[in-house]
Amino acid sequence: MDSDVSSKPASAAKAWIILAAAVLMAAPFVVLALRTGEASPATAGMAWIPGGEFTMGSDKADEKHAEEAPGHAVAVKGFWMDITEVTNAQFKAFVDATGYVTDAEKDLDPRQFPNAPAEMLKGGSLLFKKVSGVNPFQCGGGNLPWWNFTAGANWQHPDGAGSSIKDRMNFPVICVTYKDAQAYAKWAGKRLPTEAEWEFAARGGLKDKPYVWGDEERPNGKIMCNHWQGKFPERDSGADGFTYVAPVKSFPPNGYGLYDMAGNVWEMCEDWYGTEYYKVSPKDGPTGPVIGHDPEKTGYGQHVIRGGSWLCDEGYCFRYRATARQGLDTLTSTNHAGFRCVSDQPAPAKK
Repeated sequence: MDSDVSSKPASAAKAWIILAAAVLMAAPFVVLALRTGEASPATAGMAWIPGGEFTMGSDKADEKHAEEAPGHAVAVKGFWMDITEVTNAQFKAFVDATGYVTDAEKDLDPRQFPNAPAEMLKGGSLLFKKVSGVNPFQCGGGNLPWWNFTAGANWQHPDGAGSSIKDRMNFPVICVTYKDAQAYAKWAGKRLPTEAEWEFAARGGLKDKPYVWGDEERPNGKIMCNHWQGKFPERDSGADGFTYVAPVKSFPPNGYGLYDMAGNVWEMCEDWYGTEYYKVSPKDGPTGPVIGHDPEKTGYGQHVIRGGSWLCDEGYCFRYRATARQGLDTLTSTNHAGFRCVSDQPAPAKK
């Protein structure tokens, strides 16, 4: 017994010596990591956006894009941003961990929508379908003929029932709503960006440029993002290599290391969407109007989406520009809209 008792202090002392040695050995590496400004685990896959002042919107917006005017001074604080749109793999990890069911996977309550046809109450998403013989400029804003509500279309089946994301895990998640994006962001310990944060980050440090990569739409003839080439909504030539959503990182990043800040899929922001909000926007950290534009009189309003998508062409849409903005109904999911997140984690240590 005495030998057992007397060995405990010695064993404890030995353990402390080993622990202390390990800490001392690790310390230089910890300090080195801090000095090099590397992202912490909480900001893995994100880029630090330093914040600053910039001109948001444009004074050169034409009547088709009047919501982009006027140009106005805005200041945002630094933040972290996902370098890519949230992918199917990332969203699947969220669903696997939480059992979350997206809006498109649920049938709507007929008591809430008494005037809706029964087929429109089924779970599903709006999917784009090519149509011929249509002048998009004569179609107005609602019931566009190239959008078809498809029961059974959701993030796991983005082309409708029977389709799969098995071979698309590095594609942006689509067919999700603003509510779904918020739920993912909360689970990930992040949030959706404000519209001002999004535009500041998209510009990549460039000043007053029309595109997130610079002045020219196709520098040296090179297509810089996934968008529509051809006659919309009839034919996409696929000159950029894609006629649908592309895998993330298919095109070069901007100056902050962010991919697909133009084209591919529209990206949801936290703000409600107001067509004339820029006229009254404050300078410091604007967060949008108190309620969203509601052109279809749904009673739910729209949130801001930014960046354009694979459906944007040079003639009809042309919204893969840095100042382009649009609204998306809170309850609507489509196969051309996704999202990325931001984080308020501390700035990286200076080198």
